[in-house]
Amino acid sequence: MPETTTPTRAETAKASDLNGLATRHRNYFLSGATRSIEWRETQLTALRSMMKERAEDFYAALWKDLRRNRIEADWVDVKYMTSEIDHVLAHLRHWMKPLPTSTPVVLTPSHAQVRFDPLGVGLIIGTWNYPVMLTLSPLVAAISAGNAAVIKPSDLAPATSEVIARLVPEYLDRDAFSVVLGGVQESTALLEEAWDHIFFTGGGTTVARIVMTAAAKNLTPVVLELGGKNPCIVHSSADLQVSARRIAFGRWFNSGQSCTAPDYVLVFKDVRDEFLKCLKETLLEFYGEDPQKSPDFGRIVSLHHFDRLTNLLASGTIYHGGQHDRADCFIAPTVLVNVPSDSPAMQEEIFGPILPVIEVDSAQDVIEFVNARPSPLGLYIFSEDPSLTQQILNSTASGDVGVNECTVQPLIHDLPFGGVGNSGMGKYHGEWGFRAYSNVRGVLYHSTKLDFGGLRYPPYDRHRTLRELVITA
Repeated sequence: MPETTTPTRAETAKASDLNGLATRHRNYFLSGATRSIEWRETQLTALRSMMKERAEDFYAALWKDLRRNRIEADWVDVKYMTSEIDHVLAHLRHWMKPLPTSTPVVLTPSHAQVRFDPLGVGLIIGTWNYPVMLTLSPLVAAISAGNAAVIKPSDLAPATSEVIARLVPEYLDRDAFSVVLGGVQESTALLEEAWDHIFFTGGGTTVARIVMTAAAKNLTPVVLELGGKNPCIVHSSADLQVSARRIAFGRWFNSGQSCTAPDYVLVFKDVRDEFLKCLKETLLEFYGEDPQKSPDFGRIVSLHHFDRLTNLLASGTIYHGGQHDRADCFIAPTVLVNVPSDSPAMQEEIFGPILPVIEVDSAQDVIEFVNARPSPLGLYIFSEDPSLTQQILNSTASGDVGVNECTVQPLIHDLPFGGVGNSGMGKYHGEWGFRAYSNVRGVLYHSTKLDFGGLRYPPYDRHRTLRELVITA
C-alpha cells in the first residue's frame, strides 16, 4: 500500500507528543467512527495487507534482532498474524451479535440481551521475544472489538519496532492508532495517561506490578501476559523419543526465549536416563555438533541477558551443551542435571537455552513440586496414562496446558491464551481477545403495554400470595 499524506492513516507519536495522546484518540473513538463492522473489517484487512506486502521488512528486522530464520518468523510472526486476522474476519460478525437471554415472569413482557461494546482507547505494551506477534496480536483483538489503541513496541527489538512504527502509519487509521518508540521513559509517560484498557506483555512480575499500580489510579482493566517457570512432566508411560523431540523444539525454539517454553523437566526416575539420551540425540539431530553454525538456532537478545544466562550454567552439572560465545550472544542448547531446587536456575525464570532435568519418584512428587511454586503460564504433561494426566490436571493450576505437546498452544486461535496468578491475568486470541477488549453489557427491554403494579409496587400487602408465586416462578 503506497504511502500517503492524507489524514486517514495512523501516525507515529514522538516522545514529546505523549501528553494527551489518549485523549486525542478517545475523542475520535467517541465520535463513533470505530464501532461499525465496516471500519473494523477495513482496519483488519489493512493490517493483513501490511503483513503480506511488507513481509520482507519484517523478515530482515527479525533476523537482525533475534537471528530468527524465515520459517520460524512465518510460523510465529508474519504468517501467524495473517492467519489470525483471517480467523477473526471469518467470525467477527457472529461474535458481534448480541446474545439473547431469558427474563423472569414478573418482568413480562420483556426481553434481554448481552451486547459487546468497545471499551475505548487501549495501551498495548509489546515485548521483544516475539516482537510482531506479541505486539500486533493484541492490536487485532482491540480492532475486532472496535477500539482505538496506542502501540508501544519493545526497545529491545529495535529493528522490528522501527518497522512497526514505520508501517502502521501507512496502513491504519491515524485518528485511531499511534505507535510510540522508546524505552522506560516513554513507557512511564504513557502509563501516566488515562486509558480504557492496558495490555502488557512481559517476562516478570516486577514491571507488571508497576503497570497494575498505574492502572489502579484510573481503575483501568488490564491484561497481563507474563511468564513463569513452566513445568514439563515426563511420565514412565511417555513415548520418550517423541517427548524429547517436542520438548527440545519447545525449549530451544527462539533460543529458549519463549514465555511458554518448558522451564524445567520433571522426569520419572525409571525413564530418566533413557529420556536424557533421547534428548541429547534430538539436539544433535536438530542443531548438529556445532549449533553455533546452525542456521536454525537463534541468539540471545542482549549482553545483559547473555551474562544472566551464563551465570545459571553453574546451577547443576552440564549433561549436554554449555558452549557460549559472548561476542556472538550465543549459548548452545544446554541440558543440566543434578540441579538443586534452591539453585539460581530453579529460583528464576530461565528464558534461554538452558533446561534443568530433575528426577521424581511419583505423581504426588510432581504435584507437590509444582504447587510449591507460583502458578506457571504453561504446564506440560507427557504421558500415555490418562488417569495420571487427569490427576495432575485436577491438582495443579496453570494458564494453559499441553498434553504430549508444549509451547505451541498460543498458535491455536480458538484457545484462550494467558496466565493465572504470577503468570498473568486475562485471556486473548480469537473470540477471547474480542471479549477481552469488549464491555460485556447487559440490556433489558421491558414493554410498557403491561404493568403489573399490584404485584410489583407498594403497598406490598396487596396480592401477597400471588406476588410470591410470580417472584419465585
